[in-house]
Amino acid sequence: MKIFAVAYNYAEYNKTAGSPLYLGEEPVIFTKADSSLLKGGRPMFLPDTLGRIDYEAELVVRVCRLGKGIPQRFAHRYYDAVTCGVDFTARDLQQQLRKQSLPWDVCKSFDGAAAIGEWVPMEELSAILDIRFSLDVNGRNVQTGYSGDMLWTVDAIIASVSRLFTLRTGDIIFTGTPSPTGPVHENDHITGFVNDRKVLEFNVK
Repeated sequence: MKIFAVAYNYAEYNKTAGSPLYLGEEPVIFTKADSSLLKGGRPMFLPDTLGRIDYEAELVVRVCRLGKGIPQRFAHRYYDAVTCGVDFTARDLQQQLRKQSLPWDVCKSFDGAAAIGEWVPMEELSAILDIRFSLDVNGRNVQTGYSGDMLWTVDAIIASVSRLFTLRTGDIIFTGTPSPTGPVHENDHITGFVNDRKVLEFNVK
């Protein structure tokens, strides 16, 4: 199983992040280690040595068939479910890495850095471009996103990723975070939603 993620996929987030990247020729793709996957309501344990850890709520897509070099017009055939996920980021470390033009792997791939909820089958949703997702921390809404606001659509992401990597059943794709993001703390209670359905719930330890 591979975990892909997209950076800078919402215009408002890009502005707050100070990024000049609004819409390039290809989406900005990075990967997360399979050991970073957190699911089934298990707690997320904050790393002791990485400083501030931020939540980034995202719509996550599940790949359902083998594919390579997938044309965008056929990309909808290659995913069958979505969920709300959290791309946890060691923010202080990420800023240091950016200044040095170094890769982000360490700040994005630590254990528990890729939380996902229960999958919602696509047949239960209206359209991939009409999905709302949100994140609550301790019962307070902190982030809301809409798939129609993505700079790169899910189908475009599938096409782009598959030009470089063979997609396999069970691979997952984090499709980018809207603004704003923020820090998590010990004993926080995290819940995530797809439309009005609660699909994600866990504690931070």
